[in-house]
Amino acid sequence: MKFQVNRDVFSEAVSFAVKLLPQRTTQPILSGVLLEAEGSALTLSSFDYEVSSRTEITAEVDEAGTALVSGRLLADIASRLPNAPVVFESVDGKIQVSCGSARFTLLSMPVEEYPTLPQIDDQTGVLPAEEFAAAVSQVAVAASRDDVTPVITGVQLEVGENNLSLVATDRYRVAVREIDWDSGSGSAEGTTALVPARTLSEIGKTFAHSGTISVSIVRSDDRELIAFRADKKTVTSLLIKGNFPPVKRLFPESVENYAVLNTGELIEATRRVALVLEREAALRFSFSSTDGLTLEAAGSEQAQASETIDAHLVGEDTVVSLKPSFLLDGLGAVHSEFVRISFTKTENPNKPGPVLITAQSSREAPGSDNYKYLLQPNLLLR
Repeated sequence: MKFQVNRDVFSEAVSFAVKLLPQRTTQPILSGVLLEAEGSALTLSSFDYEVSSRTEITAEVDEAGTALVSGRLLADIASRLPNAPVVFESVDGKIQVSCGSARFTLLSMPVEEYPTLPQIDDQTGVLPAEEFAAAVSQVAVAASRDDVTPVITGVQLEVGENNLSLVATDRYRVAVREIDWDSGSGSAEGTTALVPARTLSEIGKTFAHSGTISVSIVRSDDRELIAFRADKKTVTSLLIKGNFPPVKRLFPESVENYAVLNTGELIEATRRVALVLEREAALRFSFSSTDGLTLEAAGSEQAQASETIDAHLVGEDTVVSLKPSFLLDGLGAVHSEFVRISFTKTENPNKPGPVLITAQSSREAPGSDNYKYLLQPNLLLR
């Protein structure tokens, strides 16, 4: 095997191939990157039985062949090579990498022991890359990080007639965003896929500037997986098995009692007042038609804090206690100058319902990105 390739293109391809590999693998061979040189193309692949990455780049191939080398070591080397073409060559069972005056010799892993990557041919639908990346960043933050309940560590993708819903929850909050979806001549309505949130976040970043992304959801006897493809790059992921909780039913049809605030002002005030809080403590938010919003932190005996900012309140005065980190997650995902905080009701008049956070394009007009974030200081699901 021998080929020559552009340094920057090669470095970007290796980085893509190893990005989703875990830091530690159960089998050393799964930490490798598979390189396949043939014709005028070099294909780089990685696979750990749960996630696979595959990309193809142009190369000057003098001798076709296949090699398997340590992925993270190759990525570190590729990112620091001098500005010159990269020559990759197999010599006496080892891999030599040359670039300018730099020389590296790498151990070659046994290719025959490497697992076969999933091959996906069918297409379920197409979605806009930039909108998808934004939606993933808005929703994934609400997914649970507790592996004790794997089903809520993922983001649920739900295919509608011409839209795709992304839903995530950790039982304390729920985030939902809808984006455009094109199933082409087929009908994928009702199809769902529960994708690990960490994996989906990396996929969103990877394909953010790809124009459109082709999505395939595959269910067969031996596997359930999803594939994303764009720009000669493919990522596949096993789906999380289990029934995602029906959290969409928690969102109210309409709310009459709400406040509109400047998003940046609310974020900064929340961060300041929360400085005196002990860990996991909540902030008290008092909404008033005369005084706006007053934030209060009891903190400890050593420190207290309060601050008042402008707020336009519709309906009755309301007081709620919210965990500041969860509130900031929702505010950071709104992506608009103003935010609407709506107050839902419960059957108990002394117990406030979940707070609904949505975008506002201005003080009067609601946002248009279909993003909703429902936050409750108590568990939403038991």
